[in-house]
Amino acid sequence: MQGWLNGLSGLRNTVRQELVARQLDEQIAARYPVGRRLRVLDVGLGQGTQALRLARAGHEVTGLESDPRMLETVRSTLAGEPAGIQERMRLIEGDGRDTGAHFAPGAFDLVLCHGVLMYVPEPGAMLAGLARVLAPGGLLSLLVRNADALAMRPGLSGDWETALAAFDSATYTNRIGLRVRADRLAELTTTLTGVGAPLDAWYGVRVFTDLAPDGAPEPEPAEFERLLAAEDRAGRTDPYRAVAALLHLCGVRGG
Repeated sequence: MQGWLNGLSGLRNTVRQELVARQLDEQIAARYPVGRRLRVLDVGLGQGTQALRLARAGHEVTGLESDPRMLETVRSTLAGEPAGIQERMRLIEGDGRDTGAHFAPGAFDLVLCHGVLMYVPEPGAMLAGLARVLAPGGLLSLLVRNADALAMRPGLSGDWETALAAFDSATYTNRIGLRVRADRLAELTTTLTGVGAPLDAWYGVRVFTDLAPDGAPEPEPAEFERLLAAEDRAGRTDPYRAVAALLHLCGVRGG
């Protein structure tokens, strides 16, 4: 976990969080009136960036995390927030595959599952559980590694052997040395339809900055805004979004 935490202040993670925040806000604004307080579940909340941001915006947020060390990290950050924000956040230690044991059907308006599916051998059952706890019309936000672009990072780095192998595999070794799994847009689209939360919108995340070194700092504010503008545009535009390192998929619960 420490290797992962060390990269949280770097450019790659900041770009990811900023883009996902913009995309989430866009999806929320398209579905709910201004000022509505949403019931939010963040499954595998990690360091809690999106959960804290949504709690600060007035929403009621539940964070589900299996790693007690990550929960302590979030609790430490939360302790520095005003009392009202602390009251709007609830943290639970638990596995994202066991949402049925923790929550009633239809308990949430928004469910986040960012950077988690790559650690789940078969995502179908977990996605069914996440869809189950969504209220009708609720939004499911998934952030996954893009299996259709696994050759991009090694190819652009000149690692031809790894790039060639990536064309025929949906697994890869991530930056902290773990062998994990990526997802394909077409397959997730089918799965989301099957669990009753069909895909409504999708974005690419990190088209241009995926090769930034671990811990690379943000540029000056004006340059960073231009960078984000380019990433945001690419993440919404074909064919660029299809080769992004990450995909942000938004499904909507039927019924």
